Amino acid sequence: EEEKMNKCIEVHQLTKTYDGRKVVDNLTFEVEKGEVYGLLGHNGAGKSTTIECILGLNTPDSGSAKLLGKEAAKHRKTVFEKVGVQLQQSHYQNNIRVGEVCEERAAMYNHPADYHYLLKQFQLEQYIHQPVAQLSGGERQKLSVAIALIPRPEVIFLDELTTGLDVAARREVWQILKLLKKQGMTLLLTTHYMEEAENLCDRVLLIKEGQKIVEGTVDEIIKKSPYNNLEEAYLWYMGEEKLV
Repeated sequence: EEEKMNKCIEVHQLTKTYDGRKVVDNLTFEVEKGEVYGLLGHNGAGKSTTIECILGLNTPDSGSAKLLGKEAAKHRKTVFEKVGVQLQQSHYQNNIRVGEVCEERAAMYNHPADYHYLLKQFQLEQYIHQPVAQLSGGERQKLSVAIALIPRPEVIFLDELTTGLDVAARREVWQILKLLKKQGMTLLLTTHYMEEAENLCDRVLLIKEGQKIVEGTVDEIIKKSPYNNLEEAYLWYMGEEKLV
């Protein structure tokens, strides 16, 4: 039983088909408690669909996905209380202020984290009265992580968190994720930035057209390839390396 409890996420032979195309194809992987696990793949590789199935927002055709030992679709309350999900920008209402977003989110939980403290931690407290729309891209992404932390979750899902950010903003977001990692938070993130994966992930899973290509630590994955960095190794695994 104890062994079971260390598995935060268990995905087993997960398959999901849309219009005759297998978006997720017999995918199996596990994420341990306290681990930062990265799903790496191009857009359309099935990363978001996999996350939706784990969260119970999408029903797989076959296979299973468990979150904290349960099927999310059947245990909405557990998921709601123990899981943090980063909101994509589009979820915010017009003109809503930073403090209001945090307040609304905190009101949903019995024992929310102190969002003032979170904003301070992320260097956002000076924007508390500002409309979210006026924040820079990096600030907005940091806010979405802060909001994901309000339920005091055991695990956080981050989907393409730093897409569209400049290098400085991206690094700022990384600092925050490293802080969470130090605190023992379990993180599942999707990215197509190899530097992000190298910086943050304990283990990564490369997927192409919904299938597992390779899984392991960043070092293991590089070692199994003919290259010495993740960027080139990734392209090689995806069958797209530049022929020298």
